Amino acid sequence: MKRVGLYPGTFDPIHNGHLDLIRRALKLVDRLVIGVAINTGKGPLFTLEERVEILQAETAFLADEGEIVVHPYEALTVQTAREVGAAIILRGLRAVADYEFEFQITAMNQQLDREIETVFLMADPRHQAIASKLVKEIATMGGDVSPFVSEGVKRRLMDKVARG
Repeated sequence: MKRVGLYPGTFDPIHNGHLDLIRRALKLVDRLVIGVAINTGKGPLFTLEERVEILQAETAFLADEGEIVVHPYEALTVQTAREVGAAIILRGLRAVADYEFEFQITAMNQQLDREIETVFLMADPRHQAIASKLVKEIATMGGDVSPFVSEGVKRRLMDKVARG
């Protein structure tokens, strides 16, 4: 029986912290489903299709480390976990503020489905300050996002910002 995990997020855009968590999550599960949330409330810069395409391209190099599936979704995360056969929801923690938010979400998810566990991975100290929102802000203000994203994501991000 395969261990399936769901790593949900908006990934707008995917950054080095996300990639680090994906690589580490592959040590815990046989199949990692990266759930790309539609979440229009966050006002994503990239369309859902673009985010899925970017994630597929950016995780392709990890294919030897485990099975990765990129899966867009709009339902509750717990419902999506059930749909994809995940018994684990993987989440990253950077700081205390993340913990407080994730604690609430986990408690609610446990009320919705006690069979699905949430596993937290602490962000690598090199990536603790990285947030997609900040990466977008730096790009919009003409800053260098190279330390935070891959070259491919940087190109797409700068192109998107240049087109307004």
